[in-house]
Amino acid sequence: MAAQPPGLVCELSAEGIMPEQAAWLVKRMSDIQTSRSEVQRESTQGRLKDWFGTIGRDLIGVRFALNVFVASAIVWYTLERTLDTKPIWAIASMVAASDPEVREAARMFKSRITNVLVGCGVGLLFLIIGGSSEWKLPLALAAAVLLSSYVIRIPSMWRQAPITAAIVIAAGLTHHSKLSGVEDGLLKVAEVIFGCLVGLLVTWFMSKLWPIAASRHGSEPK
Repeated sequence: MAAQPPGLVCELSAEGIMPEQAAWLVKRMSDIQTSRSEVQRESTQGRLKDWFGTIGRDLIGVRFALNVFVASAIVWYTLERTLDTKPIWAIASMVAASDPEVREAARMFKSRITNVLVGCGVGLLFLIIGGSSEWKLPLALAAAVLLSSYVIRIPSMWRQAPITAAIVIAAGLTHHSKLSGVEDGLLKVAEVIFGCLVGLLVTWFMSKLWPIAASRHGSEPK
C-alpha cells in the first residue's frame, strides 16, 4: 500500500475536513493512482504481446525488410566500392521497385523500366537538341509526363519518367560538353536499371529461400 502523504492530510484538515476523513481521502486517491498505473502497465504489456503475436503470425514484413537489406548492400557495394560511383539513385530505385510478393515486384519492375526508358529518351533528346536555356528542365519534365500519361499509359510508376528525365538533364548540365553530359546521363540511367534489377532478383531469391504464404499487403501504385 502506498504511504499517505502527511502534508496533504494536513492541508485537507486545514480546510475543515476531519483528520480521519482526510486520511481516508488520501488513501483512496493513492489506491486509485496505484490501480491506474497497474491498468496502464497491463495495457502496454497487452499491446506489446499483440504486436509480437502479429509479427509471429505474419512474417512477410520481416522477409521484405531482409530483402531491402540484402539488395541495398549489393547495390551499395557494387557501385560504391567496385565502380566508385554514388549509389543513391540505384538504391532508391531498388526500394521503389521492390515488393514482398514476386508477382507484384515483377509488375512494378516492368512498369518502372518502361518509364525509365521514356524519361531517358526525353532527357537525352532535350540534352542533344536543347541549348543552355533554363527552361530545358521544366519543358523536359512536362514532355515526359505527357508521353508517359497519354502514349505509354502504364498507371503505376508513371512518375518515374519525369524523374529519370530530370536525372539525365541534371547530370548533363554539370558538363560543358554535350557528349560528356550524355555519357553521364546514360550512366545514371544504368544505375537506376541496375537497382531495379537487383531488387527484383533478391525478391525472387528470398521467396525461394524463405517461402511465406502472402497475406496481401497491398502495394499502392506509384
